[in-house]
Amino acid sequence: MSGCLSVTVALALDESDLSDGAKVVGNIYSADGNGVTHRNVLFPCGMSAVPARYEVDPGRYIVSATLPSGTVLSRDTEAREGEDTPVTLRTAPSPYASHSWQYLLGNIEAYENYHGSATIPVPRSRGSRSGVWEGLVQPGHAVFVGDPKPTSYHFDSMLKLADGPAERPTVFEIAQSAPRSVPSLALGDAAARLYRFGAHGPVDEQGTPIRWGGPTGPRQFLVVSLAGNEYVVTLPAPWGSAQIEVLVNERQSPTGSAVSVAVRDRRVGPALGYMSRGAFDAAATLVRDAEALLYAKMENPLAAVAGAYVLVGSELTERPQRWDPWLDHLRHEFDWMSDGSLLWAGRQLRRAHTETQLRAARDGLVESFDRGVPVFTLGLSRLIHGLSEFPDDPECARRLDQARRLSWRVDLREPFVIVALRGRPQ
Repeated sequence: MSGCLSVTVALALDESDLSDGAKVVGNIYSADGNGVTHRNVLFPCGMSAVPARYEVDPGRYIVSATLPSGTVLSRDTEAREGEDTPVTLRTAPSPYASHSWQYLLGNIEAYENYHGSATIPVPRSRGSRSGVWEGLVQPGHAVFVGDPKPTSYHFDSMLKLADGPAERPTVFEIAQSAPRSVPSLALGDAAARLYRFGAHGPVDEQGTPIRWGGPTGPRQFLVVSLAGNEYVVTLPAPWGSAQIEVLVNERQSPTGSAVSVAVRDRRVGPALGYMSRGAFDAAATLVRDAEALLYAKMENPLAAVAGAYVLVGSELTERPQRWDPWLDHLRHEFDWMSDGSLLWAGRQLRRAHTETQLRAARDGLVESFDRGVPVFTLGLSRLIHGLSEFPDDPECARRLDQARRLSWRVDLREPFVIVALRGRPQ
């Protein structure tokens, strides 16, 4: 007979849109080397999550899970013949249940750093009020740009904003229709502000849309201020029925990021955390049906692109894949984001053996650049890598210079592009 290990990760993912729980990647190793090993398996997160059951031979085992934050949890346990042994991997508590997604992804510190007796300095002098524009934005608010100018997210426009000096507030440089000041949610701590967005713009604590009266375009942004600096935050919205969450962190983040974006999608959200840290194997394990995401591109093009990044990042050979033609579909059907062209060009570059193939890859990279700054930070890194393969091409060299300059302003630890600007007019 065999035994069974029933594994969960204790994390307070207990809100209504997470009722089924998120999953993380882990391993079950035999401590004596004689038992069954389960590698790259999924463990559910949540205080009431249904455990994942794995059959093993009787004996001692080490159960470990790596969170998207990079935190490794492990526990030694014994499986007994014919018994179901519960195994709970526990994290340090999240500072707030409302911030559990941010905690899972490693964007916020543990409970004791917010509620313990030690004094942690919080920069409240300028960061405690919005610096976007006095009169337009109240303290604790940010500006939602649901309908940006089509040229506002091109490289030259973003570099102009980043390099300054500016004659008028950032939002008026970006927005095509009237922007909207939105308050942070009444959740957690004022030093760790949360904003959430649905398919049609900002939502409140209950997920109810906040009426703002403006249109939404295919690209959406949030402009936030912290400690006298502004950040243009790419919102990966709409993302099907999942909410997008933005954390503005006045305290020191474990990653060092001042602003973080999470997709509250129990399947793809953790995969994005793995992907942004280069753990493509873990992301691929979590999103085993990445091809299905890609094929369902019309339902959620941003999730399709995320699936494509996982597929391209975890496929290290030059062999043709059945999903290769779908990259071309992303490239042609969603020209409002450059990631599709970039993914297609990256595959062509890897497999280029003739001048014609190399030229096609080069043209795809130029097309990607000319469509604007990628939605995904990984795309910016790959664009720089791709363009650097053509150092003697003046057009590529010019674009490479701009992409590199903008990357100095982008937080490469985040899954989505966030551009840090210098202090703007008050």
